[in-house]
Amino acid sequence: MSKLTGWWSGLGSAAKVELYTRWSFHSFALVEVTAIGLGSLAGSRQPVAADLVAAAFVLAHAVLSAVVSSRALDWLLDRAERPVRPALALALVSGAATLYFLFLHARQQGDGSPADPAPTLVTGVVVFGLGSLTLCLRRMRRMVYLAPAAAVVTGLGGLAVGVPFADSVGYMVGLLFGCALITFTCGFSAWLVKTVWELDRSRELGARLAVAEERLRFGRDMHDVMGRNLAVIALKSELAVQLARRGRPEAVDQMVEVQRIAQESQREVRDVVRGYREADLAVELDGARGVLRAAGIDCRVELRDRRELPAPVQSALGWVVREGTTNVLRHGDARSCVIRLAPEDEGEGTAEDGGKGLGLGLGLALVIENDGVPAGPAGRDGSGLAGLRERLAALGGTLEAGTVAGGRFRLRAGIPGDRLRVDMAEFPEQGVVRA
Repeated sequence: MSKLTGWWSGLGSAAKVELYTRWSFHSFALVEVTAIGLGSLAGSRQPVAADLVAAAFVLAHAVLSAVVSSRALDWLLDRAERPVRPALALALVSGAATLYFLFLHARQQGDGSPADPAPTLVTGVVVFGLGSLTLCLRRMRRMVYLAPAAAVVTGLGGLAVGVPFADSVGYMVGLLFGCALITFTCGFSAWLVKTVWELDRSRELGARLAVAEERLRFGRDMHDVMGRNLAVIALKSELAVQLARRGRPEAVDQMVEVQRIAQESQREVRDVVRGYREADLAVELDGARGVLRAAGIDCRVELRDRRELPAPVQSALGWVVREGTTNVLRHGDARSCVIRLAPEDEGEGTAEDGGKGLGLGLGLALVIENDGVPAGPAGRDGSGLAGLRERLAALGGTLEAGTVAGGRFRLRAGIPGDRLRVDMAEFPEQGVVRA
């Protein structure tokens, strides 16, 4: 049982919808053979040979309907060609079976037998066959004509084989409603499966675009850091060569400057790689919201604490936002995500600080919570969470990660209040940010 549920849980939302829809159409074949075919023929008073022919028609029609439905779904999802030949075969078998059942109905009217399976057989064959043929069409305008056409053709066929006029009209009216219902149901189901797959592909494309955007941002940072410095190194190196050829002592000074710029470039490259450069919490929050929404995830950012944060604190929390966003994109099947920045105990602010709790020991908590957590036991924390714990530990902070009530995953970073005090003389304007 665990393997079965694990297999089902491993499927994506689009695959689950497709599997459910596909086997719903396959179940029509089972219903046609058992409830309509065997159930109707069980009380028939026709000769055994006539019942065997009717049963063969029902069985062949059910199998063809299942094959056409399956191949039509593959065609709608652009996995195969349109099943033209199977659809024509189904239409021919449906027409032949319907005429044969109508002929049985006409003969039953003549011998006065009360047991007549023809109405049930005709209805089942025409309705289920039309449902499968509906999947072979894309345009709604063409689907609209299927139900009236099937009802009229069946009624005219009944008159042609000797079915009384009143019964033929009854067939037309009954099939008009039945075929309209099955046409709408099958057409809507096909549209739903196709739409779900398109949304799934759009979400995957959004995630890829988000990764590509992050790569472009990293590339821009590297260009900004290295472009100017490398240009200066090249110019000063060329100048040093010219001075050295002339025997000028200034060549040594130029090479010392080249060495200093190279060392500075190394430091800046390390900063870019580690994500320290421009580590602004507000920018990371906006970026997380944009990336998650681009990936089809409803993201809500709640800022319940707007105190000014020292640069080390906002840099560490910015890293938490970035890593948490990456985990939401890469793990599970999230549909919604909440990023909340709030005091650890809301409402402890005093009148002296305007209710903000500035520098009064009130801690700060950053919470990232999302749904779509995959079933099964949680694995070990990755290197990303371990790195976050190290960064937060340097500030006396903590990091908690795990599932909570409602099947949601929560990542919580806490910063103690004594690390949030801002000394405006120590931190210049560019070193203090507002969350």
